[in-house]
Amino acid sequence: MENETLIRLSVFIGLFALFALTEAILPRRTRTQSRKQRWVTNWGITIANTIFIRIMAFLLPVLAVGAAIDASTQGWGLFNALSLPVWIEIVVAILILDFIIWAQHLITHKVPLLWRLHRVHHADVDMDVTTAIRFHPIEIGLSMLIKIGAVYLLGPAALAVILFEIILNGTAMFNHANIRLPLWLDAIVRRVLVTPDMHRVHHSVHRHEHDSNYGFSLSIWDRMFGTYIAQPEAGHDDMQVGLEWQDDRPAKLGWSLALPFARK
Repeated sequence: MENETLIRLSVFIGLFALFALTEAILPRRTRTQSRKQRWVTNWGITIANTIFIRIMAFLLPVLAVGAAIDASTQGWGLFNALSLPVWIEIVVAILILDFIIWAQHLITHKVPLLWRLHRVHHADVDMDVTTAIRFHPIEIGLSMLIKIGAVYLLGPAALAVILFEIILNGTAMFNHANIRLPLWLDAIVRRVLVTPDMHRVHHSVHRHEHDSNYGFSLSIWDRMFGTYIAQPEAGHDDMQVGLEWQDDRPAKLGWSLALPFARK
């Protein structure tokens, strides 16, 4: 769609700046590592992801939005076989796509080979807005393939896919941000959306805690499927974030990109 990339990039930059400023003014936790070193690494991973996706776009006929347009042209997918009002189709499509991402996230924790990729995200020993963009390029590529397949099966409007991507990116940055929400506000927001305190439990060093709260956008899936943990056992101030590498290695770009291929 016309200007799709510009719109998504503008929203991303705007929300990133907003959350980065907010966490600088109202931090939830004290940092344990240099922001500069971590941000260089996390942004370096994001640049690698962008290059990888560009290569995929060159090799594949379509990516997620293109798949929606192609499915519509070919008449493929569930929504192209139904005659729903546009707004209902968009809402339902976003809900289904969000559930698929939730299920995909859960699977990356359960399948050892996928966990090797996903632990790059979890290895960050601090948690802030840049953690939301810290995913290994291979995991990003696999996620894109799943989205493309889901879009062809569903056949949603291209607008629904664009809105879903914007919502997913925006809420992921929000719930990874080191933001101190008032407890009363957190309690209200997490009834619908995943909050920073809710998602921080998912980044606990303890396996039973990081195998919970898989949602990026909506909090309902974890409540429905029994994977919801309200608070970390050690409390948010004292809990340990990350995995077994509690040193400066996760803040190094080369180490992070090589982590899936490490023996341990």
